[in-house]
Amino acid sequence: MPTTTAPLVIIGGGQAGLATAHTARVLGLNPLVLEAADRAAGSWPHYYDSLTLFSPARRSSLPGRPFPGDPDGYPTRDEVVAYLADYAARLDADIRTGHRVTKVTAAGADGFEVVTAGGQAFIAPLVIAATGAFSRPYRPALPGLDSFTGTVLHSSQYRRPEPLAGTRIVIVGGGNSAVQIAIELAGHARVSLATRHPLRFMAQKVLGKDMHLWLAWSGLDAAGWARPLLTGGQGTPVFDTGTYRARIATGNPDRRPMFTRLDGDHITWSDGTREHVDVALLATGYRPGLGYLTGLDGALDADGQPRHRGGVSLAHPGLGFVGLEWQRSFASATLRGVGADARHVLTRLRRQQVGSAPAGVRR
Repeated sequence: MPTTTAPLVIIGGGQAGLATAHTARVLGLNPLVLEAADRAAGSWPHYYDSLTLFSPARRSSLPGRPFPGDPDGYPTRDEVVAYLADYAARLDADIRTGHRVTKVTAAGADGFEVVTAGGQAFIAPLVIAATGAFSRPYRPALPGLDSFTGTVLHSSQYRRPEPLAGTRIVIVGGGNSAVQIAIELAGHARVSLATRHPLRFMAQKVLGKDMHLWLAWSGLDAAGWARPLLTGGQGTPVFDTGTYRARIATGNPDRRPMFTRLDGDHITWSDGTREHVDVALLATGYRPGLGYLTGLDGALDADGQPRHRGGVSLAHPGLGFVGLEWQRSFASATLRGVGADARHVLTRLRRQQVGSAPAGVRR
């Protein structure tokens, strides 16, 4: 197949990729977006049916297009999917779905060669990895998990509670999604949340305003140094109107300290008690899916994590990232945060281009 050239290749057509494409157009670049799926919606179509955002619509917009509907409402999964589809349709950008990137390699003075599963090759001086932070479900090495004879699900595989009705379920994790899923399942099953630390609730609204607005007004939303304040070293807090805390106080779901091991179809809790468990559901988050960058020496560390500063590669000029958790701030992996990060990364990559040009030449 012939090789296609482009000034910028964006890998991923979800929220990070679309925000980056919009920002590129504002900066005068013509981006080429390569998306593996058959539509530009990222991971959103694959989340559980009842998912709602933890931030209101007014704080859940990509650059250039407000989220429609009630600005103080909390959009559902399907509303986010529809919003992303509409956003992509309105973009003046070349978005190619069904193009799964398998490899990125250095191409000398031309920058990078991006190769897809179909064998197509693209050459570009700038490449943005925008497959985000939610493309690779994380499955921790819990004692006995590999030999557990019950059902093991990651939260990415969970859709609705009815298929698990009447079962005994242990959910590993204590973040927003873990709590939301636990409460939904508790209407159909007996559910426990197993966590290493007590659940940390943060009021969804303060003085009638959503906490995400306070985070924005205070500057904590976009401050990288605020991570210890917001996480306390114990993960992201659970945003709650009071409903979640009250439901957990009823005892189903309940929260328990992390178990010591799984054994067959039994679990051993930290106090030594054992009980039968049907389902272990891992709400343990995700890791960036960046295996296509392994051909770029130094782009990833030994654990497959990107080596970057604020989304700019530490190893390869012209390579950037958008959509990573805590890339620059609390909001980095959210709808409202990817636009600011995209501008930050693209601006610095273009400066690299100018700085690497021969004397008297601007690229």
